[in-house]
Amino acid sequence: MSNSQKPASLGAFSVSLAVKDIEKSKIFYEKLGFDVIGGHQDHHYLIMRNGENTIGLFQGMFEGNVLTFNPGWDAQCNELDEFTDVREIHQKLVAAGIEITDSNLKADTGPGHISFVDPDGNSILIDQHR
Repeated sequence: MSNSQKPASLGAFSVSLAVKDIEKSKIFYEKLGFDVIGGHQDHHYLIMRNGENTIGLFQGMFEGNVLTFNPGWDAQCNELDEFTDVREIHQKLVAAGIEITDSNLKADTGPGHISFVDPDGNSILIDQHR
């Protein structure tokens, strides 16, 4: 793939973990130095950060772990002035032959997401919130 075909940036990276017991997982990751920075435990999800590292804990929301990218955000979830829109990323991935397994790109701008799977079966989510 030439550089002109690659997305400019996929945005902030995190790992979304499918957990069995969100309280036990929260306590475990706090012991590793992660702090809760978002989410709602009573809604079965938490976002945790340690420095530039971000993980999401999700109980009962999906099967398996997911590599997550958020266009429009930096590693601290600050909005970026310039970023590659998820729709442009979608077009480039499809042109490169990547099969999209799920998408919600109804509007021409703003929030949207796409999902696909790497050759080893790892789920990847590109989830634009803005």
